[in-house]
Amino acid sequence: MVERVQWGPTRYARNGQVEVAWDELVGSGGDPLLLVMGLGTSRFWWPAGLCRAFAEQGFTVVRYDQRDAGQSTRMPDTSAGNPIAALFRKRGEAYTAEDMTDDAVAVLDDVGWSAAHVFGHSLGGAVAQRIALRHPDRVLSVVSSAALPSDVSGVRVARYLRYGLLSRLARMKFPEGREGDIAASLAVARGVASPAYPFDEGAAREWIEREVDSGPRDSKAQSRQIGAQWHGPRLAQLDKPTLVLHGDADPILRLSAGRATAARIHGARMITWPGVGHDIPEPLWPQVAQAVRELADSA
Repeated sequence: MVERVQWGPTRYARNGQVEVAWDELVGSGGDPLLLVMGLGTSRFWWPAGLCRAFAEQGFTVVRYDQRDAGQSTRMPDTSAGNPIAALFRKRGEAYTAEDMTDDAVAVLDDVGWSAAHVFGHSLGGAVAQRIALRHPDRVLSVVSSAALPSDVSGVRVARYLRYGLLSRLARMKFPEGREGDIAASLAVARGVASPAYPFDEGAAREWIEREVDSGPRDSKAQSRQIGAQWHGPRLAQLDKPTLVLHGDADPILRLSAGRATAARIHGARMITWPGVGHDIPEPLWPQVAQAVRELADSA
């Protein structure tokens, strides 16, 4: 069964015309920890047990929905509808990657935090790197999980991708409405699951049906997010304590993506998880939380 934790009421930070939905883990307290989820998915994709493990390590846990995901503002449709094609474009159609980092800072302002430790997963990992580059005074440390180097774009991305799962997901068709949203989310959850750890279909279905998210089948929103271009500093300029996490069985990003990220950041530590996919499986939650605690202490 999915562990139930209680979150505070949904609040909305504002960045210009964009409203960014966020909430705080009830009962958590200590150092500020901001969680950034990946492509097209809402903050509800953060495992409840992992968030509780962070709280037990002495963090106040806040999670938010990036623009074009979850309960945050959905941007107007653009012509791009294929996320992989959008990834290789040289120009975004809706907003910049800088805008996405500014959304995170708007959340920090709304929470009342002058700075925070930032943990990003998948696309959220690249966003976490960029937040530290664009707003270094607002970031205490960075955890980049299952992510690309934030300054890689265009055709250079191709060397880090695995195309099998991406192609299968792109070919799947799901009906409009709640049932289609549930089916798409289950397909993504199964696809990114770690081969060395059992996939709990029942638990996945329980939290997906409870927090139905249209993001996994909204290819236009995904294209806008992944097509947002970064014009900021190179990754080598990131000077915050950084932890890079990557599974060696990731079906979306090769292990070389994590290695390249760690190599470009002076002093970065990398942890490679054997048999882990593009998720964070339950048996690793205590270890992940402990590693984040050690990083925060070093900062």
